[in-house]
Amino acid sequence: MTTGRIEVGPSGRTVAANVKRLREARGLTLRALSAALKEHGRPLSADALNKIENGASEEPRSIRRVDVDDLMALAVVLGVSPVTLLLPADARGEAEITGAGRVHGQEAWMWAWCTDPLTLPDGDEEADRAVTEFLLNSRPIGLFSPQGDDRLLPHSPRRKRRDG
Repeated sequence: MTTGRIEVGPSGRTVAANVKRLREARGLTLRALSAALKEHGRPLSADALNKIENGASEEPRSIRRVDVDDLMALAVVLGVSPVTLLLPADARGEAEITGAGRVHGQEAWMWAWCTDPLTLPDGDEEADRAVTEFLLNSRPIGLFSPQGDDRLLPHSPRRKRRDG
């Protein structure tokens, strides 16, 4: 049994647009980005990168979807967080997120930063419970303080580098 082609969705289009935007902002050609990715262990040809960037367009073009390994390598090489590739560069407008639809850009970024859930149920008690559960399940153990004040714990490796 064969499956039909899966179209690039809204999050895929955002990634494609961000890859192109960041590549151009850094003055990289497709070949230069391809070479940098190869040096980092994720070889993608200039043609593959062009097809990725084509995913930002609504026009019928030859496209290539970005998988999670591509996403991580692109973020490393472009010097950004993977979240930067996933969400619009301007948080003042709307963001279209696969599975969620259109949300305000600020809400999308707060969700991606593990600050707030993307949606909340009605009612204060249910909303409080949803926020608590979101924070417990979204943040890695050992990174944030247990008081929830978003300060890095004093024993984190990042903190040592800054203080040392």
